[in-house]
Parts: sequence; C-alpha cells; structure tokens
Amino acid sequence: MATYDLEEQEKIDSLKSWWEVYGTTVIIILAIFITGISGSKAWKYYQKQQSDQAVELFISLQGISEAGGAKKIKDAATLLMDGFPDNGYASRAALISARASIDVKDIKNAKKALQWILINSKEPELRDIAHLRLAGLLLDEKKHDEALKLLENEHSEFFDSLYGDLEGDIYADKGDASMAISAYKIAMSKIDKKETRYKIIQMKIDALNK
Repeated sequence: MATYDLEEQEKIDSLKSWWEVYGTTVIIILAIFITGISGSKAWKYYQKQQSDQAVELFISLQGISEAGGAKKIKDAATLLMDGFPDNGYASRAALISARASIDVKDIKNAKKALQWILINSKEPELRDIAHLRLAGLLLDEKKHDEALKLLENEHSEFFDSLYGDLEGDIYADKGDASMAISAYKIAMSKIDKKETRYKIIQMKIDALNK
C-alpha cells in the first residue's frame, strides 16, 4: 500500500511540476509552432491535452481517495480545480475533497470545495449536490437562515425529496415544528412509500407531533 501511495504521489508531483513550468499559454504556442496547424485545430489540440491531463489527475485522485488520506486528496483535487476549472472532473474532484475533509472534521476546506463547485461547475446536478452538502454543514453550525437560503436555489426535481428532508431538519433544529412537518410532508410526497427514507421521515414527523 505504501508503494502504491508513493507512486500516486509521484504522479501528482510530476504533473504539478510540469504545470508550473509550462503553463497553459506555452502549451498553445508549442502546439501551433511545432505542428504548424491552424488556430482552430490548435485549440482542439489544446483542449484534448487539457482533457487528457485532467483525466490522468482524476484517476490518480481516485486511487488516493481509496487509499485514504485527506491531505493527499485535497492536494490532488486542488491541482484539478486550479489547473482545469472548466473540466467536469475538477468539480467531481472538489466533491471528493469535500467528503474527505468532512470525514476528518476539516469543515473549512469542505465548505471551500463546495463553494468552488457553486462558482465554477457548469453541471446543474453537481451544484444541486453542493447546495445540499453545504446547507448540511451550515445546519451543523446552527446557521439555520443561511442553510435555508441555500435550499431556495432552483434545483432538479430529482433532488426534491432531499431538499425537503433537509429543510425539515433545519426547521426542526430551529424549533419550528410546524414548518418542519410541512417540509417533511413535501419530501415524502416525492418518494415511494416503500423506500426506507419515507419511513425515516415519517418517524421525524411522529417525533415532532409528540
């Protein structure tokens, strides 16, 4: 396992050094100068290079994530987020980093990674997840109004029950049983009665009605 970690770290260090030395501008210039191809083809070449490098970094990140180590995960994710912010892998790396940070109680970095997704990700579903997780962290900090504000953002219907469930948790923690029950009922209306989560939400309502 130690050898595996070392190999993955060496990959990241090598890619990091390469990025610092060459930079994105130099890549474009070299592509045009060496191949002598047109500007549009050079741009496509550049984009492919960016994508390939992002994929390699993400694969390394997955390996590190499986092996554990929040610091290594954070470093690998940061390379993707800083070097390839427009690539979908960067947002996924940020989610992985946030999860790892939460596991080790590094809430500051977790929030930073989730906020990065909200600013940079072009994928609505990833932003929906980031809103949920960030709102959950704010709930833990008793920042109820900030958490509720995040849940007001437009989101996919797929996440309706999760948003409603978390909204109910926030109101319940805030001491507003009526609003909590209302949110829980909306969440329940979005899922099948046979689902375990349906029963869990019903238990929350029952507890508030006592």
